Amino acid sequence: MDFKRTDFPEGFVFGAATAAYQIEGHAFGGAGSTHWDTFSATPGNVVRAENGDRACDHYHMYEGDLDILKEAGFDGYRFSTSWARVMPKGRGQVNQEGLDYYDRLVDGMLERGLKPFQTLYHWEMPSALADLGGWTNRDVARWIADYTEVITRRIGDRVHSVATINEPWCVSFLSHFLGHHAPGQRDIRATARAMHHVNLAHGAMMERLRDMGQKNLGIVLNFDRALPADDSAGSIEAAQVQDAIFNRWFIEAITKGTYPEEVLNGLGKYMPEGWQDDMALINKPLDWLGVNYYTRGLYVPDPTMPWPSLKPVSGPLPKTQMGWEIFPDGLHHFLTRMARDYVGDLPIFVTENGMAWDDHVENGAVYDPERTAFVSDHMRATLRAIEDGANVQGFFYWSLMDNYEWALGYEKRFGIVHVDFETLKRTPKASYHAIKAALAR
Repeated sequence: MDFKRTDFPEGFVFGAATAAYQIEGHAFGGAGSTHWDTFSATPGNVVRAENGDRACDHYHMYEGDLDILKEAGFDGYRFSTSWARVMPKGRGQVNQEGLDYYDRLVDGMLERGLKPFQTLYHWEMPSALADLGGWTNRDVARWIADYTEVITRRIGDRVHSVATINEPWCVSFLSHFLGHHAPGQRDIRATARAMHHVNLAHGAMMERLRDMGQKNLGIVLNFDRALPADDSAGSIEAAQVQDAIFNRWFIEAITKGTYPEEVLNGLGKYMPEGWQDDMALINKPLDWLGVNYYTRGLYVPDPTMPWPSLKPVSGPLPKTQMGWEIFPDGLHHFLTRMARDYVGDLPIFVTENGMAWDDHVENGAVYDPERTAFVSDHMRATLRAIEDGANVQGFFYWSLMDNYEWALGYEKRFGIVHVDFETLKRTPKASYHAIKAALAR
């Protein structure tokens, strides 16, 4: 690794991240059905129709996984709590087994000196609420605020920070316009509603948390560097529209109370009635911002298609197992851009950054120099952003361990810890050991 702990400011938090449905084993502990369970049970949606029933069985194996975090010298663990594990039908009855599990999990972090960074929603909409429209139903803001209150009353006294929602673009646009994730819709009206209601839900969750006296609140947004594939006016405009949809819609609503005109040009007539009246609730102060960053995209216009009339083209840079270009400068771009244009001196955390690679255990070890280089290069990009004035206070690698990669099943491996999905054996990879050496005090 071309960095060490002492290169970064005092108190900088080094951590790793996971998500509940991807690792816990959703069949355990009385959790309710989610739209990922039904989406994956429908032919053609998920590789080999794989689901999160067992995943990495973190539900039973969490103590060993927390030991792995501690052994690496990490300071924090970014985890999520599953709505359907806490409230199996999304409303009403509470699952005490689920609350007890998160109690044990948070206590386990604290016993090991790990700061618990909680995310309230990482994509698992309870099926009973999906039946009522899920993110297309305005009532989702009230439903998720009620869940927020239930889980916060149980563990809020011990978590270091709380994020409302992980990657609203994926929750809404990827899942309702492109249809790649649950619920798998491809409908522009549903998209407009989901794009707005996920922001409204964030505002309602923040309001509930503030009313409860909860501190250190933020949201985790994902950003992809959108660049024109060539110098033509059409490609430049295509990249600007993509940037508005992917990168600007959510941060501008939350920090400025506005939506980009480039997106309203396409979604405006499908937006829920009176949406403008919600912007005051959405535009409330954050205590910190989470930035998830993985890659860049190159765009050209596609006039044969309706709005947004653009498409990505493959770029020339080396790619990860996901087919994503490796572009560390994009992380520096977003960290400095967020500080300059949106949040000022507010603390920023890199809440996800990582790469998938086709890793294999050989002679009891996993050699992944590509990932080691990826982490090192993105840590250096983060350090440059700090030097350029961004108040970045932490970096969480995605992910601690190989896990259920949503519609891509168990094929794509993001972990610094290898998981054998037959035996569930954990094998720390070479990148894990490199990070451990870099973080040594």
